[in-house]
Amino acid sequence: MPSQQNFNPALVNWDGLHGLPRFDAIDDGDFSAAFDAALAAHEQEIDDIAANGDAPTFDNTVVALEIAGDALSRVSALFWNKAGAHTNEVIQALEREISPKMSRHYSKIGMNAALFSRIDMLWENRETLGLTLEQTRVLERHWKGFVKSGAKLEKAEQEKLAEINEKLAGLGTQFGQNVLADEKAWALMLSEGAELEGLPEFLRDAMAAAARERGEEGKYAVTLSRSIIEPFLTFSERRDLREQAFKAWVARGANGGETDSRAVIKETLTLRHEVAKMLGYRNFAELKLDNTMAKTADAVNGLLRAVWARAVKRAGEEEVDIATLIAEEGRNHEVMPWDWRHYAEKIRARKFDFSEAELKPYLQLEKIIDACFDVAGRLFGIRAVEKKDVPAYHPDVRVFEIRDRDDRLLALFLGDYFARSSKRSGAWMSSLQSQHRLELKSGRRGELPIIYNVCNFAKPAEGKPALLSLDDARTLFHEFGHALHGILSNVTYPSVSGTAVSRDFVELPSQLYEHWLTVPAILREYAMHFETGEPMPQVLLDKVLAARTFNAGFNTVEFTSSALVDMAFHTREPVDDPMAVQAEVLAEIGMPKSIVMRHATPHFQHIFSGGYSAGYYSYMWSEVLDADAFAAFEETGDAFNGEMAHRLKENIYSTGGSVDPEDAYKAFRGKLPRPDAMLVKKGLATFEELTGSDA
Repeated sequence: MPSQQNFNPALVNWDGLHGLPRFDAIDDGDFSAAFDAALAAHEQEIDDIAANGDAPTFDNTVVALEIAGDALSRVSALFWNKAGAHTNEVIQALEREISPKMSRHYSKIGMNAALFSRIDMLWENRETLGLTLEQTRVLERHWKGFVKSGAKLEKAEQEKLAEINEKLAGLGTQFGQNVLADEKAWALMLSEGAELEGLPEFLRDAMAAAARERGEEGKYAVTLSRSIIEPFLTFSERRDLREQAFKAWVARGANGGETDSRAVIKETLTLRHEVAKMLGYRNFAELKLDNTMAKTADAVNGLLRAVWARAVKRAGEEEVDIATLIAEEGRNHEVMPWDWRHYAEKIRARKFDFSEAELKPYLQLEKIIDACFDVAGRLFGIRAVEKKDVPAYHPDVRVFEIRDRDDRLLALFLGDYFARSSKRSGAWMSSLQSQHRLELKSGRRGELPIIYNVCNFAKPAEGKPALLSLDDARTLFHEFGHALHGILSNVTYPSVSGTAVSRDFVELPSQLYEHWLTVPAILREYAMHFETGEPMPQVLLDKVLAARTFNAGFNTVEFTSSALVDMAFHTREPVDDPMAVQAEVLAEIGMPKSIVMRHATPHFQHIFSGGYSAGYYSYMWSEVLDADAFAAFEETGDAFNGEMAHRLKENIYSTGGSVDPEDAYKAFRGKLPRPDAMLVKKGLATFEELTGSDA
C-alpha cells in the first residue's frame, strides 16, 4: 500500500458497510494524486518480483503478481465507475490523462524482460510443477498476456508497441466522450397538443422529467437515451418528428466538429492492424479470437451469415406487412427506418391484441427487481437485503447485501437504474472488487465481491412508479445475470474471478438469465398493475408469450449487420474511409433500406471504446449456448429444477475463468450445442425445418 500522506486515504481504505468505499468522503479532485501514488507503488512491487533472487516458483512469481497493485485496483475501480456512470468535466479531463498513463504503465510491465523470464520458465516447466487446473489456467493467462504485450519482441519494437497502445487508449476515451457529448447536447423540445399525439402517459412523464432536468419546465424532451427515443419512435403519430429524432439518434459521433469520431475510427483501425502484425497475426480479429471459443473469423462469419440469410428473409416479410398497413392508413410513403418501430407496434397490437402501452403498466421497476432476486433465490438459494441510507456514488444508487441460505454474506450489490446526462448510454455490469481467496499485503484475506449494475431507464415523475418496456425488463435480467457471475464466483485467484472469461462466453450467464423473466410463474407473481395491484391477466400473459418472436427479422438484422461490419473492420486491411467499408458490407449482404445497424460505426462504443472489438458477434455465439442451456431446464419440465440449477451454478456461474469454457459447458450440459435451439428461440426456424421431421 502506498504512503497516504499525499492523497485521500478513503480511495484505498474502504471502511464503509462490509468494506464498501466511503463515496461521500471522496472528491473528484482526489483521483490524480492517488493514481500517481498507486502507480508508483505497483511499479515498485513489480520490480521487486522481477528482481527476486530466488528461483521462480508459482508462489513467488504468479501469486505475487496476482496480489500486486491492490491500491491501484481500488483507485481505478472507483474512477472508472465514476467515468461511466456519473461523469463531469473534471473526470473527463482526468480520463483523457489517465487512459494513456495506464497504458504506459501496463506496457512497461508486459515488456519487463526479467519478469517475463520468470513467467516463461514456469510456463516451459508447467508439467513438472504439480499445479492444479486453476493454477495452470492462471499461469497460462499471465504467460499469454505477456506475449501479447510484446514480451518476445525486440526492444525497439516493444517501445513502438507501447506507443501504439498508449495512443489507442486515448482514442478509445475520446470516442466514448464524443458519443456522450452528442447524446447530452441534443434534445427535441415538444409542447402540449399535436406534438405529443400518440404518446402514452408514462412516456410523457419521462419526457417532462427530462425537460425539467434541462431547465425547460412545462416542455417535453425527446432525448437520445434509449429509454425515451425508442418509445417515442414507437408511439409518436408525428412522422416528421420521428424522422427528426431518428436522424439525430443515428448521427451520434458523425455530426462534424470536435465530437465527430470518424477520424478516430480510421486511426484506431490502422493502429490495431499494426499491433496484430507486430505480434505475428494476420489481422486484429485473429489476435482477439486467439483465446475464444470461436477461435477463427471464419467460424464467426459462418454463424453470422447463416443467421443473416434467415433474418433478412424474415425482415422482408415483416416489411411487406408494414407497407400494407401504411397503405391502409392512406399514406403513400415507403417504409423508412423511422417508421419501423411505429408500425411494427401497431401490427403487434393487431396480431396479438395487445400493445406495449397496455403491457407497460404491469412492468414496474420495483417488481422486476424483486423478480430478479426471486429467480436467483429459487435457482441458487440467495437473497438480497436492501440497506437504506448507505451513501453510494449517486443518490439514485441502491445498496444490497447478497446472502445465502445460511445468512452468510456473499457479496454487496449496487443497482443504478435511471438515465441521467452524466451517465453514458446503454447498460452494463462491473465490479469495485472481485471475489478471490488470496491474502493481500494489506492483511485482508480474500475479497468480498462488490458488484454493480448500471441501466438507463426513464426516471418517473415524483410519486409515480418507474414503468419498463419488456425490452427494459429483459435488460434488467440480463445485467443481473452478469452480476450473478461475479456474486457467485468461487475461485482462488483474482485473474480468473467472475466475468474474467473469454468474450464469447461472458454473455452466457447474462443471456441465459433473461429466460426466467418470461417463465409464467414469475410473470404471474411480479407483473402487477401499478394502479390496481392486479396481476397481469392470463389472457394478456398468453399474448405476451405468444409474441416473443414477433419482429425477429428486424431485431436480428439490426444486430447481425453490426456484427458483420465489426468483423470486416478487423479482418481487412485498413482503408482511408472506414465508412466506405460499412457501406460496402451492408450493400454486399443486402441490408434493407428500412433498417439500420443497431450500432452505426461512429457510435459503435462496443468495438471502439468498450472492449468488444472483433467481438460483437459474442452475443449471438452466447445465444447459441443460452438457448441450449435453458432447454436443459425445459427438458426436465421444471424451469427451476434443483439438480440442473446446482450444475449451472457449479459449472457456469461459479467457475469464472478457472476452467476452459468448452469444458465448463460440457460439464453442465454434457455436450456442446448446435445453433438449432437458438434459431427456434428467435423464431427464425422451426424444429421441423431443422430436423426434416414432420412429427
